[in-house]
Amino acid sequence: MTPRPEGEAAHFRALETLYAEAPINRLFASTLEIPEPGIARIRFTVDERHYHAAGAAHGTSYFKMLDDAAFYACNSLVTDRFLLTTQFNLLLTRPIKAGEVVAEGRWVSGRRRVFVADARLIDASGEEVARGTGTFMRSQIALAGLPGYRTA
Repeated sequence: MTPRPEGEAAHFRALETLYAEAPINRLFASTLEIPEPGIARIRFTVDERHYHAAGAAHGTSYFKMLDDAAFYACNSLVTDRFLLTTQFNLLLTRPIKAGEVVAEGRWVSGRRRVFVADARLIDASGEEVARGTGTFMRSQIALAGLPGYRTA
């Protein structure tokens, strides 16, 4: 029998489950990995369902994955409360076509009430296609009360 993760690892796995069970993720084939504090990686697949009229991924796909990666990088440092996005700036540099894309989020600063993180999107060819910076703040929402967040 595999032992259950404890402490930090249990928190990371609970956040990964919370992400997987969020209703919005039924619209995006994606998985979250939190390998260490302040780092989050989301792998997702873009297909024609995500395209705008000109045949590339709509900006909503960019925003969602950049925001999620930055958000979870920050929330990996907070074990009691759900964070909320208060601001997010995007720079879209290349169109995304069908294939796997990786969103990498990295905590930059803040540990009390407000957190800042950067994120970038890497397409299937290894090219950066977008980047963003987000600001997140602690909410009154307890992580332990959210469906999907299970540490035991």
